[in-house]
Amino acid sequence: MADLNPTEQLVMKALQELGATKDASIKTADDITKKCNRPKGLVNNTLVALVQKGVIKRVAREKASGYYILSGK
Repeated sequence: MADLNPTEQLVMKALQELGATKDASIKTADDITKKCNRPKGLVNNTLVALVQKGVIKRVAREKASGYYILSGK
């Protein structure tokens, strides 16, 4: 995770601690925001950046999108 900024590292750590490591255990932005204890806008922007970097995957669902870490990252 050397190429990630401190906020991205924090969000990745939260995803790992929440167990969001495969598509069967995705977590919402709200779950991640609560775990990180950071402003929701900051966490949402960080999630978008991590998706663009190909580190995490966003799964669109009916109510709220979910996120999980892509294996091998």
